[in-house]
Amino acid sequence: MITIGGRAHSMEEVREVARLGYPFAELSLNDPAVVAAQLPELLDMQRATGISLLAHYPNEDNPFDAAVLRERFLPRIRSLIDLTQRLGIPKATIHFWMDRRWAPEGLIGEKIEILEEIVAHAAAAGIDICIENLSERYESFRMAFDAISGLKMTLDIGHAQLLARVNTSHGFIEHCMDRIAHVHVHDNHGGTSVKDDLHLPLGQGIVDYPAILASLIEAGYDSTITMEVKPAQMPLTRDALQRCIGTTARLP
Repeated sequence: MITIGGRAHSMEEVREVARLGYPFAELSLNDPAVVAAQLPELLDMQRATGISLLAHYPNEDNPFDAAVLRERFLPRIRSLIDLTQRLGIPKATIHFWMDRRWAPEGLIGEKIEILEEIVAHAAAAGIDICIENLSERYESFRMAFDAISGLKMTLDIGHAQLLARVNTSHGFIEHCMDRIAHVHVHDNHGGTSVKDDLHLPLGQGIVDYPAILASLIEAGYDSTITMEVKPAQMPLTRDALQRCIGTTARLP
């Protein structure tokens, strides 16, 4: 059954997502030292509220420099994976830009090697790593999927509306469905820059969620969906999701 949860960028937002009755919060885990200090409070919160967590890892230090990624990003992600395991989190979303249209020659191959190390470390901890689409089309991710058998995907349907005439979710669903293990939903009006990534409640932009979610469900999707909107906007987005997917979802 599809399970709907909310995005949380802080401890306070985890509490708010729990108060709203959602079964999980997808929490930003950025700095290992900060997460380690928060660990007892997070574990207490989980016990007190019954909420479970998914992880959302930080952006890359420099997506164009494999040496920087290996020296700085890889050790940080390994430490975060270890903390993720202690929180009992089963899957984690990672930004790891792989768009072969603009990548310098040789970069994608180097990044795939780093990503393979991340996936292996997470697999040993019982955690699925889900790469999230930014500007990529399915062709760019297919290279990583072919190289890394354990790599999963977070399909961000809102991001798929940017830098595209047609929402690129359709291509991912058609060609990478076997890797889609998590979904992000939020709305926007399209566009070509970071400022166009508005994270609006569903129905306040142009993303054709009824058609995309219907295709996703028809293809067999039955896992988690995170509403990537502010907690106050989650009830509106939840209602829009319910209209799209009917009774196939676990909703509060």
